Amino acid sequence: MGSFHSREKKSSMAGKVVIEASAKHTATLIFLHGLGDTGHGWASTLAEIRPAYVKLICPTAPVMPVTLNAGFRMPSWFDLRSLSLTEPEDEAGIKSAAKNVHLLIEEEEKAGIPSNRIVLGGFSQGGALALYSAFEYKKQLGGVVALSCWLPLRQLFPIAALGNKETRILQCHGDSDPVVPLHWGQESYKMMKTFAPNSNFKTYMGLSHSSSTEELSDIADFMKEIMPSL
Repeated sequence: MGSFHSREKKSSMAGKVVIEASAKHTATLIFLHGLGDTGHGWASTLAEIRPAYVKLICPTAPVMPVTLNAGFRMPSWFDLRSLSLTEPEDEAGIKSAAKNVHLLIEEEEKAGIPSNRIVLGGFSQGGALALYSAFEYKKQLGGVVALSCWLPLRQLFPIAALGNKETRILQCHGDSDPVVPLHWGQESYKMMKTFAPNSNFKTYMGLSHSSSTEELSDIADFMKEIMPSL
């Protein structure tokens, strides 16, 4: 469940990579990596496509045993027990991880960035957590970028959606993904559309469990649309 693995040599503090805005800071992107990756995995790539006024925060998940990988310890936002939509999920772990994401959002708010200028994003397991965390956050966010992922704890929705039901969501998925099948993303999208009508789903032909130039271009355009320069 990796991604781009370019190394980012900017500041890394308290388990997260932080790349400051290169112009006046008026917006923030918080992006969550996939299973077994770190905040460095996406930082350099996203730094190249974000608008100059956007600060980038790429936290690293805590290291924990992962059931899906025979209990081996690796960076993971919560335990993954199987690659099945019907198996029980790590509900307590997902809810706990979402609270930590909310703390990151609140840190940016305390620093003077309003919640509607904060975008939450993620890839694979990180994208799943980004979706769940957004719907569990009562204040309006600027948007959500969900890559190659699914909505976890689907049985709790739409009741569990406390906020961001009107927020714009960009969901992206490759049609050749062998890890998180395309239909997972499609099923999540169909379900989300029933309570989050501003969701948009994009499919990328030939893309496996990774990103692409086309997808990154779409993310860059989405960021500029939902958070234009002030």
